[in-house]
Amino acid sequence: MSARTATVGCIKPTRHSGSHADLVRLLPEGIKTTARRLNIRRGTIGEFESVMADYEVEVARFAAEGVDLIHPEGTPPFMLKGLAGEQAIVARWQDTHGVPVFTSAMSQADALRALGIARFVGVGYDFEDTEIVARYFRDAGFDVIALDRPRTTAWEDIDNLPAERVFELIRDLARRHPGAEGIYIQGSKWRVLDIVERLEDEVGLPVVHPVTARCWEMQKRTGIERPLAGFGRLLAALPERVG
Repeated sequence: MSARTATVGCIKPTRHSGSHADLVRLLPEGIKTTARRLNIRRGTIGEFESVMADYEVEVARFAAEGVDLIHPEGTPPFMLKGLAGEQAIVARWQDTHGVPVFTSAMSQADALRALGIARFVGVGYDFEDTEIVARYFRDAGFDVIALDRPRTTAWEDIDNLPAERVFELIRDLARRHPGAEGIYIQGSKWRVLDIVERLEDEVGLPVVHPVTARCWEMQKRTGIERPLAGFGRLLAALPERVG
């Protein structure tokens, strides 16, 4: 892969998330992205399970087009497979198509390790059963202290949840669990990128946000890097991947 330019094919699970525009504004010049969108609309377990066939199609399309890196986004479809199941799917895609692939959950686990976070608290919105997320990260070697989620906002309305409410949810969760080494935010449908640095300053812990994690992972995998202040320690320091 060129050290000067790279093209990344992104597969987004929903049609209306604005997170790809956030990613583009964070990436350094030289990393170009193409986004294709699947059609998850209600955030149900059935949708998450059935959409895997669509990922298969889009991974093959991007590989045929000659992209340098493929990023199937969306943690739920892969977390439902479990860590081992996800690893098997990614390995098969890479063996079949000869193109590196990473998922959202992979980049988030990589970012936690790079920041030296072994024990964390987290928030998300995709699963009523937060044990699905906890089990994935425990299998990946992390100590998941506590996970929380908004209780009164429907999945399809989560992008309208005010960032300040999410900030308060995360801040209060971290304060209830002083043994945490970091904060994990699952899901990029809610628009909370701009609270990351404020959270780090107020709570005193590094934050892994899905958009900053994928931005960091793309830079590390392509070798095209540009530290960027204002969005948390991960992008400001660009720590090396571990392992």
